[in-house]
Amino acid sequence: MQNFSLLSLLRNAVSGHRDWKPFWRDAAPRQSYDAVIVGGGGHGLATAYYLAKNHGLRNIAVLEKGWIGGGNTGRNTTIIRSNYLWNESGALYEHALKLWEGLNEDLNINLMFSQRGVLNLAHNLGDIREGVRRVEANKLNGIDAEWLTPEEVKEFCPIIDISKTARYPVLGGTLQRRAGTARHDTVAWGYARAADALGVDIIQNCEVTGILREDGRVTGLRTTRGTIMTPKVGIVAAGHTSVLASMADIRLPLQSHPLQALVSEPVKPIHPCVVMSNAVHVYLSQSDKGELVVGAGIDAYNSYSQRGSFHIIEHQMAALIELFPVLSRMRMLRTWGGIVDVCPDASPIISKTPVRGLYINCGWGTGGFKATPGSGWVFAHTVATGEPHPLNAPFALDRFTSGALIDEHGAAAVAH
Repeated sequence: MQNFSLLSLLRNAVSGHRDWKPFWRDAAPRQSYDAVIVGGGGHGLATAYYLAKNHGLRNIAVLEKGWIGGGNTGRNTTIIRSNYLWNESGALYEHALKLWEGLNEDLNINLMFSQRGVLNLAHNLGDIREGVRRVEANKLNGIDAEWLTPEEVKEFCPIIDISKTARYPVLGGTLQRRAGTARHDTVAWGYARAADALGVDIIQNCEVTGILREDGRVTGLRTTRGTIMTPKVGIVAAGHTSVLASMADIRLPLQSHPLQALVSEPVKPIHPCVVMSNAVHVYLSQSDKGELVVGAGIDAYNSYSQRGSFHIIEHQMAALIELFPVLSRMRMLRTWGGIVDVCPDASPIISKTPVRGLYINCGWGTGGFKATPGSGWVFAHTVATGEPHPLNAPFALDRFTSGALIDEHGAAAVAH
């Protein structure tokens, strides 16, 4: 059965079309391509788009095991920010944020990108020290960042409880005003349509079952829709990159964990920004449909189940009610989970591999959605040229043997 995006159905319904076609071609695979991207989520589609737009490649295919945007791209909490601590992370995420700021026009689609600001709360002395350090590091890297007092936190987010008797006292917070949210699945549809317009074949329901090699170089892929020959393969399959890499006898330092979130029943606008609390751990925003979007950290156990454990929901909801008592009678509408790859240093891998012509983009942990355009931009450069872009050179696979890690545990203001 063909999977249709809600947006394409609505657009075709409004324009009077009766056949309800998706606005990209679900192509049949050719026998060979100049490059193949494995993974039809935001990162994979962005890579294909920038391969065509920036590097002039046209004979490209995107292979997706399920349907476009049906993985983590459609299972996240839409937060976009660039206020990471380390120089390498800050540069990559800031590049992504700058691309976000022009992406509506670039893709000619309304991504509902809203720069409403992201506020990271401090509840103890350790939070204050980390927050102030990160603010100053961001400023040195040209990234907008501010430190707010409790009273300024209350002014920016009126529904938060900053009383002295609160269970989790708010002692201040960092604020990035340019940060915000976007409509997650529309990002995939926008890149899919734009890539399709440049001649990229987008092939759904096409699972990769093997990687063909000869003399240490990739030569093609075995798939459920036949063998495809290609000299370049980019793997961008969140949660499953290690499985695919193992087909080429490459072992990656990744662990796969469920990352879950939930939304409430829709209400009128009451929450003007994004609030994140790393110490408790919970984060909150409000969607354009009025739903309150609530998330937490990853489940501690390894799993490929697209649902999380109840104790994570219970903990994050308890923290949510303590910080926002006004929400105590809200009802949960639905919950979901994505699968995230986590590296030992909580930073991604965007790299060549020991197999020539085989490239990987993985290990984003909880940072994948916000990096989407920047990730696709630099990975397209790596696939097209065979060498890393300066922005992703520090995120090479060999850093795990050299020891040049980019340790964003805690420093990223998120409980990885």
